[in-house]
Amino acid sequence: MDNFRLSPTDEDKLYLKDLVLLSINARLSGQDPAAPPDPPSSLLRQELGAFVTLKRNGQLRGCIGNIIGQGPLFRTVWSMAQAAAFEDPRFPSLTQPELADLEVEISILGPVLPCPDPEQVEVGRHGLIMRQGSRQGLLLPQVPLEWGWDRHQFLAQTCRKAGLPAQAWRDATTQIYWFEAVVF
Repeated sequence: MDNFRLSPTDEDKLYLKDLVLLSINARLSGQDPAAPPDPPSSLLRQELGAFVTLKRNGQLRGCIGNIIGQGPLFRTVWSMAQAAAFEDPRFPSLTQPELADLEVEISILGPVLPCPDPEQVEVGRHGLIMRQGSRQGLLLPQVPLEWGWDRHQFLAQTCRKAGLPAQAWRDATTQIYWFEAVVF
């Protein structure tokens, strides 16, 4: 897999992080949440997958995204911000007081491709998707770094995220996909 080469500028990154908070705040205040402001660059108009991760005090508070782009990146980030804040089934909806100390992380995904060999997975570089039948689980590239996992732990935890046994990645019926991401 070639390195995913996408170089958002500091201005692009700041715009997207501000966009997340603007989107969440619009929903919290009852404003029209469907109108993100125009982005500063054409890169943000590309059709790319993205995840928005919200944390409070270093703890996960919501994380939702689109694996594959379904419209311009800035609109994906706008809608995924609201989904992470209000629709992540693991958490109650975000409240106004929580907004003040919210930490925002954005992951812009590169192409999702079949992984030719699980032994080629590089912790910190690749994100993974495990799929078997109707079960699917995804972990972003930064997750194994945050937990201190090695390659095999990363593969096993991605299986668990899919609701599969930890060693399902060794099963020929399990499809393994990988991707790279720009995370900020």
